[in-house]
Amino acid sequence: MEITGRVTADAAVRETKTGKEVVGFSIAINDTFKSQGETKSITTYWECSYWLNSKVAKFLGKGTLVTLSGRAGVNPWMNKDNEPKASLTFNTDRIKFLGKSNSTGVERQDTAAEQKGDKYDDDKDEDNLPF
Repeated sequence: MEITGRVTADAAVRETKTGKEVVGFSIAINDTFKSQGETKSITTYWECSYWLNSKVAKFLGKGTLVTLSGRAGVNPWMNKDNEPKASLTFNTDRIKFLGKSNSTGVERQDTAAEQKGDKYDDDKDEDNLPF
């Protein structure tokens, strides 16, 4: 699956209990449509993880336009009022940088992030995810 959106805040690198580094960041996808003659917009937020190379975090600044390939999921949780909520998650194994980054001004067209190390798997320690 692929999704394209803008990074909402600078990426953060975290380390799991086993010493594996993971890059955590979120992206926003804006969708505009017409309803009853009126233009409306919906923004969808995805909490993303990248396990393959923590050095890519320096390129994931706020406003950077990216296309991610990977696996989507849902993270259910309860808010402070004990109401059920859910977050969309995306474990990415490929990052493609598009256009200009708002934070660096660097042109990054069709550049895939280096993929070093092991691919993510279902056995990762989810208690140490960056979000």
